[in-house]
Amino acid sequence: MRLVEYSLHTYSLRYERPVKWSDIVEEAAPFVLLRLQDDTGAVGAAEITVKPTWCGVTARSLIATIEEVFIPILAAIDLDDPESVRRTLDRIPENQAAKTLIDNACWDLYSARTGRSLRERWEGAPTVELSWALTRQAPRAMAEEAATMIARHGFRTLKIKGGQGLAIDQAVMRKVRAAAGPSVQLYVDANGAYPLAEAADYALAMHDAGAVLVEDPCPLSPDADFRSLQQNLPVTLLVDFGCASLRDARLFIEQGARAISIKPGRFGISDSRAMQRLATDANCTPVVGLMGESLLGTYAALQFAAAIPDPALPAELSWYLAMTEQIVTVAPKVIQGTLKLPDTVSMAELIDWGAVERLRPRG
Repeated sequence: MRLVEYSLHTYSLRYERPVKWSDIVEEAAPFVLLRLQDDTGAVGAAEITVKPTWCGVTARSLIATIEEVFIPILAAIDLDDPESVRRTLDRIPENQAAKTLIDNACWDLYSARTGRSLRERWEGAPTVELSWALTRQAPRAMAEEAATMIARHGFRTLKIKGGQGLAIDQAVMRKVRAAAGPSVQLYVDANGAYPLAEAADYALAMHDAGAVLVEDPCPLSPDADFRSLQQNLPVTLLVDFGCASLRDARLFIEQGARAISIKPGRFGISDSRAMQRLATDANCTPVVGLMGESLLGTYAALQFAAAIPDPALPAELSWYLAMTEQIVTVAPKVIQGTLKLPDTVSMAELIDWGAVERLRPRG
């Protein structure tokens, strides 16, 4: 299976309201999409979120890297086995975003060529339970959003973006709990907002407020400080931003990590599967994390999430609901907090190329 054609596309999808992340405020989500076609006529596609503070690239820098560094490599190798392709890509140092986008597109191309979706191949579930992420706002606004999303979509787990200061984060927990009711599971992501010296007290405060898990209370590294912090806490820490690679995942697990965020949109499906196996073998909870995906990226990541047996937490793959636009031809509904995977072999089949053209940046 040889590459005969590729194309790269950029687009932005608007939000219903400005979204305040820990590092940026944005009114639309920017993406790069890669389309691959092989010599059998099969087509695969994948997208990646392009935020420099998240993945270290802009759309222009990512496209230049793919075209100048990686397309010549892809043109010279057999694309039959995505994991083998990923090993070849890894001979080039760094460039995680480019490798992720290519890896995911190659898996989609593999599905198209073989005529079986990844979910079917990996005997995944036809539906996946999802959580909803409450991004930073005033406590009352976050509570109102929690009530709205539970009523509209039936979410049973909410991820609360903390990092607004201990007092505000505690107020958010109180108000969201009152709005959501006692049966909805809550956990907190502080995005590393607090120093190490305050991390234990913060995690305990969130645990006392009802959080079943605390993500990145401070910047985390796979070292003795992390081991000591986790060992001395009654609540599980979810490792996210400090784990930037399969190697990091192995190091965090060796240091006693109890839960790790795995993002196909950040690491690629090949490395995500390897990370999940590492975590499961070590009794470390894998959580399928949010990477700001559109519905196209959500469906791709759900192929991975669907194959995780008995997940301890729902997948964080509902962020597309915050967007007013999409580039796919389907309009699924989240019902009782779950989403049914599409009855398609590859993600490329779902793309509305007219929408891709309409939503590309002008000028």
